Amino acid sequence: MNTVTDAGQALTRATHAAGMAAYQQAGLRLASELDHRGPVRLDANGRLHPDILAAYWKHGFYIFEGVVGEAEINELRRDAAVMLDRAPASPDSKVDARGRPALGRDAAREPYSIIKPLSDPQGGTDFGDGRHPSKMVEPAPDSDAPPYVVLRMRGMCEHMPAGLRVYGHPQLLAIAASINGDDFVPFNDVIFVKQPRVGGSITWHQDGVTHWNSSEWNEGIHGFNYQVQIYPATMGNALWVMPGTHKLGRADIKKRVADNGGSATHPLIASHSG
Repeated sequence: MNTVTDAGQALTRATHAAGMAAYQQAGLRLASELDHRGPVRLDANGRLHPDILAAYWKHGFYIFEGVVGEAEINELRRDAAVMLDRAPASPDSKVDARGRPALGRDAAREPYSIIKPLSDPQGGTDFGDGRHPSKMVEPAPDSDAPPYVVLRMRGMCEHMPAGLRVYGHPQLLAIAASINGDDFVPFNDVIFVKQPRVGGSITWHQDGVTHWNSSEWNEGIHGFNYQVQIYPATMGNALWVMPGTHKLGRADIKKRVADNGGSATHPLIASHSG
């Protein structure tokens, strides 16, 4: 019986991997055709070059290369590793895996989202006002996987000195001011943890929940976010974006998934989006 089960799991993984490989290669080809990446270029007034702004508003995202330096990346990695090491051993635990008091048990906001390996606990639920309407494929973890893993860490300005410093990065602030104007307020931070072979899924979603029905809706009404990659991004662990969808208003993601066969059965839909 165990042999049959293991063989079935292996086949499912192989099918899923083959579908993902094809999906990723198609995405890589499409991404190579976009004018959406390069170094930060500012004009004489310290604002983003108009070509970069035009590409950002056209596609809905832009990839800046070489903004955060190697020394800063190493500091972010170090502080993130410390925060991850101090995470509760389980969702209700008051101690970390070494038996020490877990970080953030007295924080105003819980710093950690702790889940089962390779799971998608938010897809198809009311989490985040229902902005994750479709559930991702949940592959079976290896037998030696830990019972729980960290999906998100919050409060980096409080718990990570390097996290606080990156908030004041002059080029990041200049980019934000070029898009939002000088009068803007950062309001949220989160670190997505994608550990190899155990990391959880973030299902397809649209950021923003408050202004979809606004009479003054526009493609920038929900603001924007930065994602600083502190480890090399791959097609399997990075953010996936559908260019241009920011101009279309609120998408019916559940219907799109259903029209493509459903994320539970169609491997080409089962990609990470966060």
